[in-house]
Amino acid sequence: MANYSSYKRVIGSQFGNGVIGDSNISSTAFASWDVKWIYGSPNSLSGGCCCLWTVPTGVSRVTFEIWGSGGNGHGSCSWDRCHHYRGAGGGYYNSKTITTAPGCTYTVCAAGVYPCCSLDCVGCQGCASYVTGYNLSNFCAIGGWRGEANTGWNEACNSVFECCLAPGNNGGDFGMGNHTGNFGWHASQCHCQCVGTSPSSAPFVGTDVQMQLQECWIRHGCWTVPYGNGGMGAMTTYCSGWDNGYGNTGGPGLVKITYV
Repeated sequence: MANYSSYKRVIGSQFGNGVIGDSNISSTAFASWDVKWIYGSPNSLSGGCCCLWTVPTGVSRVTFEIWGSGGNGHGSCSWDRCHHYRGAGGGYYNSKTITTAPGCTYTVCAAGVYPCCSLDCVGCQGCASYVTGYNLSNFCAIGGWRGEANTGWNEACNSVFECCLAPGNNGGDFGMGNHTGNFGWHASQCHCQCVGTSPSSAPFVGTDVQMQLQECWIRHGCWTVPYGNGGMGAMTTYCSGWDNGYGNTGGPGLVKITYV
């Protein structure tokens, strides 16, 4: 009895040379398949990357996955007291699968970073990544939430939580945000023995960045972070007359193109 593995089974050696030609083969049998990444330089001055992508021959379907850039870290906005710190958020994620055709063109932009460091208590939100072209409408992934420093003795900032996004949000099929980074702490009004916080990563990227001081006058957030991650912020454990510290930019955005 015929079974699933043998039913309508075709073995190439059963056919003589020249029996099957190009006209006998479906045009979809040799479809192209590949994955392409678009991204800018991974540094604190990254302008991101924008380009025009043309659909190759044999391709009829494409999935775009995009991540916005991370938010800026907070500055150190007061000279005479310690701070609470909330780390900056990672860039948002969005995806869209569409039908397309060979020769169609798409403008693809992986977000750069906010073009300056942050001196104020509140940093700057990250920039959006986007793709425009045939069968897309307002498709983008917004940048991550900004970091924040707080000088109130009895006040803390709650983490911003917008993790789940409804289908169709920002033109995509499935999108996702995240918490801003964890909120730090202080021990007393002036000498804060130990402070720390963690900026959050972009969804599905899986990076990890942490900031902590045991004892230091001031430290700028001047370090590059991974793609899509929230930026580093300024930190201090003392009160004194130093210059304000600055928060650095988040990680630049990403675009992944999967086509078949």
